Amino acid sequence: MEFISWKKEDGVAIATINRPPANALSRSLILEVDELLNQVENDEEVRVIVLHGEGRFFSAGADIKEFTQVSSGEEFSKLSASGQEVFERVETFHKPVIAAIHGAALGGGLELAMSCHMRFVTENAKLGLPELQLGLIPGFAGTQRLPRYVGAAKAAEMLLTSDPISGTEAAQYGLANRAYPEEDLLSETLTIARKIAKKSPVSVKAAIQMLQYTKPASYHEGVNAEAQSFGTVFVSEDAKEGIQAFLEKREAQFKGK
Repeated sequence: MEFISWKKEDGVAIATINRPPANALSRSLILEVDELLNQVENDEEVRVIVLHGEGRFFSAGADIKEFTQVSSGEEFSKLSASGQEVFERVETFHKPVIAAIHGAALGGGLELAMSCHMRFVTENAKLGLPELQLGLIPGFAGTQRLPRYVGAAKAAEMLLTSDPISGTEAAQYGLANRAYPEEDLLSETLTIARKIAKKSPVSVKAAIQMLQYTKPASYHEGVNAEAQSFGTVFVSEDAKEGIQAFLEKREAQFKGK
């Protein structure tokens, strides 16, 4: 893999995202998340996966430059659905996947983190879904997972304002399990991962399966609707303006078209 490397240690696969400068989620990187699961799936020495980012970020979001290469709403809907599928596999994977988040987990980066079974963060990390600043909406099940963690009211606030919250706030709202000083993040996360790795793989798998029953019945309808809406919004003039403004580092001028 080009952007993800991993090593085994005490029953834990420590996986590192390394796509400078911000570990932006390209289509290739999302496919590598899927390949990571392929590689550890039948490895009996791996019982837990810890995913973290190299450099200053966990992942600052989707690769916006790739958006300019998509020509139709239908193609954008398919892109959304394919990412949703990979992240759904993360969430239902029979070995726990834990995100260790520092710097920022924004947009698609947060959507990836929310698909993990647990999230540990630095106190000063920034977590948010800023897609509306681009005239878009989250497309990798962010509109469906965020309310499950922070509640409907806080999710609406985060989505509609695009304002991120800190790691400390994320732990308070239930978006993260715990917040640590930056220097302690990985060591503390690995301590918890090693503790889980000592449990019976049979019972861990069963527990993960049982957690899936906590999803609302409308979840899959919601993610399907999100993918379709993602494509519809993408072909709007506002989306084109938002993406161009982002690339030009200026404030977008939306016209409601």
